[in-house]
Amino acid sequence: MTFGVVCSDRAGVVDLSRRLPGVADLGELIARDRIDEVRSFVDEPADHMLDEITFERLLPWPSKIFCIGVNYGGRSAEYADPTDAAYPSVFVRFPDSFTGHDRALVRPPESSQLDYEGEIVVVIGKAGRRIPIGEARSHIAGLTLGNEGTIRDWVRHAKFNVTQGKNWESTGSIGPWLVPIDEIGDLEALHLTTHVNGELRQQDTPATMKYSIDYQIHYLSTFTTLRPGDLIFTGTPTGAGARFDPPVWLEPGDVVEVSVPELGTLRNTVVDEFPDGSGHTTPEAQ
Repeated sequence: MTFGVVCSDRAGVVDLSRRLPGVADLGELIARDRIDEVRSFVDEPADHMLDEITFERLLPWPSKIFCIGVNYGGRSAEYADPTDAAYPSVFVRFPDSFTGHDRALVRPPESSQLDYEGEIVVVIGKAGRRIPIGEARSHIAGLTLGNEGTIRDWVRHAKFNVTQGKNWESTGSIGPWLVPIDEIGDLEALHLTTHVNGELRQQDTPATMKYSIDYQIHYLSTFTTLRPGDLIFTGTPTGAGARFDPPVWLEPGDVVEVSVPELGTLRNTVVDEFPDGSGHTTPEAQ
């Protein structure tokens, strides 16, 4: 297993483990604040073509993964008991609930209600506590894409608790790569879309968020120190499968694509997990 940088022609990847000895993966690169060093390698010949590589999740084992719920415009209206909370809805996920780009999302035998949630994901680059809103962007290493896949009926097993519906192994994904924050312009202008089998299901921009990305960083850092490599799933637009009448769940063979022009496209197919838990689950990232 290795990590790299996409070449300037987007055809292949330059292997960074060969050029940055002692740096094990992207998480360590971020933690050591060495992203700028990578720019000198983007014009080198590719060591591996993109269609030859297998993508693991972007960061092997991030220490914290925060998710912001019911944040885009119109999302509160999707619930029978809409709220206008004064603070963000926050929950956490475990790293192995996510897989990588072009890997399979796994539907478990315990439920057929696997759903998609396309999101913009923040990767923290600089540690901070009680970060002012005006300084939040300086703490971002870059952005990537996420599918915050959910087992819907397990989300509703108990009041005020979504943990068990949000953490089935390989039900979500993250990737395909990190785009450094200085290569991204206005965050509110990013156009997020989610397609299922080519059909547009979700689209919006962060301009409609109740809680902006900068505010999310400020709020989360109030109660915990954000550290390099921590992830924030910033919310999903309206249009998830649960909101159709009747609901439309993901099935084996479906293809989900989450896109932002500046960030690329995160693509995953759907498979069923074998009843004994073997076969189709994603191997652990190392």
